[in-house]
Amino acid sequence: MRMVDLIEKKRDGYELTKEEIRFAIDGYTKGNIPDYQISAFAMAIFFKDMTTTERAELTMAMVESGDQIDLSAVEGIKVDKHSTGGVGDKTTIALAPLVAAVGVPVAKMSGRGLGHTGGTIDKLEAIPGFSVEIDTLQFTELVNKNKLAVVGQTGNLTPADKKLYSLRDVTATVNSIPLIASSIMSKKIASGADAIVLDVKTGSGAFMKELDQSKELAEAMVAIGKSLGRDTIAIISDMNQPLGRTIGNALEVKEAIEILRGEGPDDVRELCLTLGSRMVYLAKKASSIDEARMMLEEVITSGKALETLKIFIGAQNGDPSIVDDPDKLPFASYQIEVKAKEAGTVSSIVADKMGTAAMLLGAGRATKDSNIDLAVGIVLNKKIGDQVQVGDSLATVHANKLEISQVLDMIASAYSISDKVVERPTLIYDEIH
Repeated sequence: MRMVDLIEKKRDGYELTKEEIRFAIDGYTKGNIPDYQISAFAMAIFFKDMTTTERAELTMAMVESGDQIDLSAVEGIKVDKHSTGGVGDKTTIALAPLVAAVGVPVAKMSGRGLGHTGGTIDKLEAIPGFSVEIDTLQFTELVNKNKLAVVGQTGNLTPADKKLYSLRDVTATVNSIPLIASSIMSKKIASGADAIVLDVKTGSGAFMKELDQSKELAEAMVAIGKSLGRDTIAIISDMNQPLGRTIGNALEVKEAIEILRGEGPDDVRELCLTLGSRMVYLAKKASSIDEARMMLEEVITSGKALETLKIFIGAQNGDPSIVDDPDKLPFASYQIEVKAKEAGTVSSIVADKMGTAAMLLGAGRATKDSNIDLAVGIVLNKKIGDQVQVGDSLATVHANKLEISQVLDMIASAYSISDKVVERPTLIYDEIH
């Protein structure tokens, strides 16, 4: 078998066999196939697409290129959640204990963030003492005992995907449905999930800006999951403005605690209940999604979800008292208001600008080696559809330095205010089974 023949076959629009896909991915991972040939291969896929069968085979080739997590010692159906990412997305921190509180095992492997704010692990490390450095045996024991544990990702999960992604990044082949879908699904399947719930973001602050693109990606991932024997559901949710009211690690942990108290922003609460009810349903803990949602609402009302969060934090050496006293979380030295210069209704908030502003404060990483300031971030006091008077605070900036004029200007410019009536954006656009 020769790589040039496979490039030519895909270039001409023919379907590749399982053996051909494995040959390409295995050869590239082992260094036997050069970058320039895989670049041509990725470009051929970009233009000629792949069938559902090809996409599933590509996914499994990447899964089998490295470690696969064996969660068979964890009792019950393991349901994983994946978000395609956005600004202010702290869903996992509230969702994991919420779902665990109704008896669904959440064995979560998360990474550190590169971008607007930290990843789930960075956010959890805003909790004093919290540690993700636990071995496989302890991880399994904690999930069986408490229904929840979070650990850092192994270094050798889907190495083929890591190599291919870095190449796609510099060859203009990132935005390809089969390549994105197989990349995401390979990591979920290698992490040992029995079933998967996907939160596919759409809008100005999302990777996929257009709803039809987001739907196409969701359908592709659900088809891959099902063809590989994993029950998979995708929710398409809004990212035309930041999710919730906080951007920044400790600030987002605080907001997640509010959600589990039955408080906090409506959009974060609704998204957690929407995703969580699908996780509970796929775990076969409820006979319908409606029943699953009622179960989740009950553990919030009873306080069991909040108690599950405390147990989870304590089991991983964190200080559970932050749940009752969130002021123990890291806090910034300065709070600076960004005030409205005109009256009207907030008509848009450029989510990407907000995310960049948070990163410039130190809430995120510009490079893998950047240090994160866990205390800093932005609190949005006005969102789309809110009325504004001149002098009202649009946002509060939590900073550890005062030389932040660029950040303040960026936040102010992210807001648009209209003199017309503005509808609040839809949160959930679609669901793909």
